[in-house]
Amino acid sequence: MTSHFIGVAGLPRAGSTLLCQLLAQHPDLHCEGNSSPLCNALLGMRRMVSDDSFFLSQLDSTFDASYGHLKTAMQGFLRGWYQDCGKQGVVDKNRAWLHCVEMLLQLAPEAKIIVCVRELGQVYGSIETQHQRTILLDFVDHLADFDRLGRADMLFAKDRTIGAPLSSLHAVLDLPVEVQKKLYFVRFEDLMARPVECMSHLYAWLGLAPWQIDPHNLAVGIQESDSHYRMKYTHRQQATISVPKLHAIPPRIQAQIESAYDWFYELYYPQHQRAATPSA
Repeated sequence: MTSHFIGVAGLPRAGSTLLCQLLAQHPDLHCEGNSSPLCNALLGMRRMVSDDSFFLSQLDSTFDASYGHLKTAMQGFLRGWYQDCGKQGVVDKNRAWLHCVEMLLQLAPEAKIIVCVRELGQVYGSIETQHQRTILLDFVDHLADFDRLGRADMLFAKDRTIGAPLSSLHAVLDLPVEVQKKLYFVRFEDLMARPVECMSHLYAWLGLAPWQIDPHNLAVGIQESDSHYRMKYTHRQQATISVPKLHAIPPRIQAQIESAYDWFYELYYPQHQRAATPSA
């Protein structure tokens, strides 16, 4: 049985762990919940083969056949990863799926990607709050020595934790319409406030039979490793959905975030009340 492929991507601290937990409630979905190495493996395969002198030499004389070998091999790897799941759909979580959506669709044309977003100040605030709880530990990318503004700047850099997936979100605007139709955006705030409604709509978009979750009685899956992230990005699952308190964000940092990412607010949070720019 070939399962339809569903990728989960988006911003950090935007509810991907909860979303996967809710997707796993549906009986027709296979969802392990943990961040998956599958996307990284496929990208690594592409890089490795593209540098292989034997493969490159074949492209000169037998391009169609050699390229076909590569495509079917990568398709086989993708399909084989979840070969025995036995469900209508399989869910794989990795923030890089949005970045390489066009490659994914070459390998699995039926694939769809669910993209988690959240108001950016609260994304930063969630990370900073957890850092303050674990301040004696440094980040993997050594951000503990920065002040709060400096740490925010680094987190939003294009190759960092918030900035990299944010760049992928911005690049969606350049994708062909047919590719954009394969993307479904879930706002963290909506998922927390109206989980039953959000998931019912999402299940329908995925082409699944109707299924209603019970937000006060959720099955809890395997706990993802947090020590890998130095305990800065936790992935706890709970049996009940409870709306988190808003993080208090310094006005200067909030204003700079909103100014730098005006396009994000226009697309996903058009009714967001912008912070006033603080006086010098």
